[in-house]
Amino acid sequence: MKEFTIGKNDAGQRLDRWLAKTLPLLPAPLAQKYIRLKRVKVNGKGSRRDVRLSMGDVLQLYVNDEFFDKPTQENAFLSLYQPKLDILYEDEHILLVDKRPGLVVHPDENERVNTLLTHIQAYLYQKKEWSPYWENSFAPALCNRIDRNTGGIVIAAKTVEGLRAMNQKIKDRELTKLYLCVIQGRMSPPQGRLEGYLFKDEVKKQVYVRKRPEPGARTAVTEYRTLAVKNGLSLVECDLITGRTHQIRAQFAAAGHPLLGDGKYGSERDNRKYGRHGQALYSYKLTFHFTTSAGPLEPLNDRTFQVEAVDFVKEYFPEAECLPL
Repeated sequence: MKEFTIGKNDAGQRLDRWLAKTLPLLPAPLAQKYIRLKRVKVNGKGSRRDVRLSMGDVLQLYVNDEFFDKPTQENAFLSLYQPKLDILYEDEHILLVDKRPGLVVHPDENERVNTLLTHIQAYLYQKKEWSPYWENSFAPALCNRIDRNTGGIVIAAKTVEGLRAMNQKIKDRELTKLYLCVIQGRMSPPQGRLEGYLFKDEVKKQVYVRKRPEPGARTAVTEYRTLAVKNGLSLVECDLITGRTHQIRAQFAAAGHPLLGDGKYGSERDNRKYGRHGQALYSYKLTFHFTTSAGPLEPLNDRTFQVEAVDFVKEYFPEAECLPL
């Protein structure tokens, strides 16, 4: 319990608004719940959330200590009262989540609270499976990343054992991640392999495809197959043999077939023609095929996980046959 005395600068405020200002990490719905449960007392008694505070009022707050901390990137998860996750699979060590397009995976300078990692932390904290306040606590971590405007399956580790094992399996290519994308035009041949070298411009946050090796450029290989063609667009499935930044987007653009909706590597005029904002790219299927001991990941071996729906498949190829969705 912590006690506060209202001074002249806070007099006249509503109780709930004073609470929001004093404890910015405490979510508003939880604050209202605490008031209803009389865990917030004014002069020793329960109160209403809309009561006006007076100078000299004494407030007793029976609130968890962590909500009194100053907001930081590390404790931003506390402000998420109802984390939103589309969970495909969960066990003691691993969480598979279908990330929606538009959601950034890690906190950055532009977004600290509404990120995939923060939602995962809030989810596990509220389940009492993880807390940064436990001694020697492991912080949940993402094993793979997806661009903000790309959707799809993200692997999160709940334990250090799960993180180490999954990172090794990813390094050893003992899992397959398949993507769906919509491209302008059609590929020739309809099934094949894109190979080149990607050079990343750190200033522009953009990559460029080179045909020959050069300093700073990294090998990029993508296997693809066309699933459907309609109205000047193709639905393509991709298997990333290498996993470079913007690999699919840059390689298809370099081949003359940029992804629909891609404002960085594609054509804004063509995107407007089809009414698409944000690249039509989704990491839709994940298969685990372990060839060595899997340890804590053994329950995942020989299993395939697939998202339920992809918006651009429904929108641009609603009648196509033999689709994976």
